[in-house]
Amino acid sequence: MPQTRAPHALTLFAALFVLSSLATAYRASASVPIPKPPTVDARGYILIDSATGRVLGEMNADQRMEPASLTKLMTGYGVFKALQERRLALNDPVSISERAWRSEGSRTFVQVGMQVPVETLVQGMIVQSGNDATIALAEKVGGTEDGFVQLMNTYAQQLGMKGTRFANSTGLPDPNMYTTARDIAILSRAIVREFPQYYRWYSQREFVWNNIRQQNRNGLLGRDPSVDGIKTGHTETAGYCLATSANRNGMRLISVVMGSSSFKAREDASAALLNHGYTFYETVKLRSRGAALLKPRVFKGAVDSVDAVVGSDVIVTVPRGSAATLKTQTSLKEPLIAPLAAGAAIGELTISDGADVIARVPLLPAQAVAAGGIWSRMTDTVSLWMR
Repeated sequence: MPQTRAPHALTLFAALFVLSSLATAYRASASVPIPKPPTVDARGYILIDSATGRVLGEMNADQRMEPASLTKLMTGYGVFKALQERRLALNDPVSISERAWRSEGSRTFVQVGMQVPVETLVQGMIVQSGNDATIALAEKVGGTEDGFVQLMNTYAQQLGMKGTRFANSTGLPDPNMYTTARDIAILSRAIVREFPQYYRWYSQREFVWNNIRQQNRNGLLGRDPSVDGIKTGHTETAGYCLATSANRNGMRLISVVMGSSSFKAREDASAALLNHGYTFYETVKLRSRGAALLKPRVFKGAVDSVDAVVGSDVIVTVPRGSAATLKTQTSLKEPLIAPLAAGAAIGELTISDGADVIARVPLLPAQAVAAGGIWSRMTDTVSLWMR
């Protein structure tokens, strides 16, 4: 009897093992099905994860459109650059020119000849979307508004904004000025990443200057506590535009909606896109910067091997519940021959979802590796010949 039971026991064990493996595989691969992004009132939009840049939804994202006051995001970027590079200080006085004072549209109500601190004008530009404050800042940083516009277009090129051309600092209609939803998302992400110390102004709900109180036109600041920016825009021809950023549990998303039909429509569209992103996606940190993945051989060096570490945090944005199914692969530039600089890439870590590569991170030596002595160089030369 024991001899007849043993095969059945083994068969049962094997079946249980297979079922267990299938269940594990199913749990690893199971994730929430992702529907299409919601239909919204807009001529074009895009939704991205700020940390990784992954696009989570888009429509007409590369179609040229009028930027309206979303232009002031680039004006802000240029002012923040000047502050960061110490070409400008927040307490520097700015003399208000007649050109700034006479500007059309939204106003901060500064007067000709006034000496107004940079910080006050920045708030007037961001919170009130004041064209007078914007032109005054452009003249301060660029000498003239035209000079500043040249800086704006240079920064746009550097950021990879391929579908954008600026013609003024305010966003007032101009036939030679255009942008895309994708480019505004690129710019918004750069502001969040590069200037966290100044980004706080985009969540400011109101601003008072010269005894005049004005509200931030971004109504989502009051509707959604996770929203902390960024900028509204509107002209008759551009429609209603809104670049929005929200941070929920450490995950920051950016949406850009262009050409909506009303204030409410642009806010509803942005809210719907953000909710779609947070419902169906998550941003996951897979490795921390400096984590060692390999210990490759180094030829002709003062040491025989070195840890290969990731050069930055490995962060990916994926459908919720799918992180366990990601595949990682490492590659090295072999053979590694000393000297090796600490910051020089010696390989790459790639992360894929099975169909596409979703992230690439360089592998770096954990420390610089100096060239070895004459004997080690000679023996390793022979070793390399024999490889």
